Amino acid sequence: MVVKRLSREDAEKCGRSRREHLSRSSVGKFDARVRPVGPLAIIAEASRGRLPELLPIKFNLMAGSLFAFYRGTAEIMAADLAAAKNTKIEVQLCGDAHIRNFGFFSTPDAQVIFDINDFDETFRGPWEWDVKRLATSIVLGGREAGESNSRCKAAVEVFLEEYCGWIHRFSSMSTLEIARHRAHRDLRQPVLRDALIKAQRASPAESLAKLARKTRQGWCFRPIPKRLWEVNDRERKLVLAALPAYRETLAPDHRMIFDRFRAVDVGFKVVGTGSIGTRDYVVLFFGRDESDSLFLQIKEERPSIYSRYLQTPAPTHQGQRVVEGQRALQIQSDVLLGWCSIEGRDYLVRQLNDHKASLEVEDLGGKRLMEYGKLCAELLAKGHAHSG
Repeated sequence: MVVKRLSREDAEKCGRSRREHLSRSSVGKFDARVRPVGPLAIIAEASRGRLPELLPIKFNLMAGSLFAFYRGTAEIMAADLAAAKNTKIEVQLCGDAHIRNFGFFSTPDAQVIFDINDFDETFRGPWEWDVKRLATSIVLGGREAGESNSRCKAAVEVFLEEYCGWIHRFSSMSTLEIARHRAHRDLRQPVLRDALIKAQRASPAESLAKLARKTRQGWCFRPIPKRLWEVNDRERKLVLAALPAYRETLAPDHRMIFDRFRAVDVGFKVVGTGSIGTRDYVVLFFGRDESDSLFLQIKEERPSIYSRYLQTPAPTHQGQRVVEGQRALQIQSDVLLGWCSIEGRDYLVRQLNDHKASLEVEDLGGKRLMEYGKLCAELLAKGHAHSG
């Protein structure tokens, strides 16, 4: 990507000039009649190429609530957003910015931090598309937590005010200050405490106890109905054969870490809501001994739902697109983050459940919804300022 460097004064002039293309008041207008096709047709199109035997699991989860449906159908909102004018001010979009796609994860220096943590749909595009999707998720999440429409609206207003405030702050910071910015919160707050405790527990050792078992032949994945199952020998060999190419996408010092592990078994795992139906493998590794375990997730990545609407150049490899988008939005990323291909399909590779956890929507009642919205606003603004 070629970055166009502007002085602060020229950047402000450029931003103001966009109001002639789209006024600020027009950003909030929406007309469902401009949607080119109906939502069912959009869902059917998004389901093409997915494993048909997994789609009932996906649709069953989506039927659980309005928020679950929203999580599983980012493509519908993408079509709505693309049908209207946008500001033409581009950032690296998270692409699926909803309140469950923020959470805890481990940094390379073993700290557990809170940030955006899902990038399957990342793409360069108009900043307000992320903001609108996150704002909508606050309303739906608040309703699921039992909040009234008025409280949900108030939480969205606080979120928008906080986002705008942080964008103004970032606009006066230096490039390095933005790159180093971290959102500081009291992790003892109820809104974060429970998720932090879950993240601290979510280690490779815990995954080994939950997902694998030791047999006479050695360690293997434990079958879990509708969640995890064994793969046949052919699939296993294909996945393992892709690891050398994945290794080459790592930085030299990260390759040294990867080289200390040996693959033991391969399984197939069902993850998320929107991703169900894509191919998702997990590989168990051991290092020095059985107390030194590692789990890698090898996750199929399809083209971003925004690629059909935006002409922004992006890597042709979808795993690479996700990795580069994640690095543009996060301060620190997984040391084993990379990509590979298997039988012509693109895959993202990352550690599985390395101290990862997100908040449960049901826990966002009362003041928690507003406080959580403020935290998400700061993190989204930081990602946009860093990449925009």
